[in-house]
Amino acid sequence: MADTSEHDKALARQGRLVALVIAGTMVLWMLAQWIGREVGLQARFVFLFDLAALGGFIWALVVTYQIWRKRRDNQG
Repeated sequence: MADTSEHDKALARQGRLVALVIAGTMVLWMLAQWIGREVGLQARFVFLFDLAALGGFIWALVVTYQIWRKRRDNQG
């Protein structure tokens, strides 16, 4: 029983980390877009910010899928 509780706590920690990464990625991406426009960066440099944000979102999606699989496997 204690093992399941620790397992649930670990999954909850992972879920909070994913939420922070999603929120942080979005805020940093919007900030980078604004700074890029204000400074007048070329589009190719601003595109790098887009790729970094995409990487963060893909990581969050993969970890969310892993959490979902672990919870599903734990129930059945």
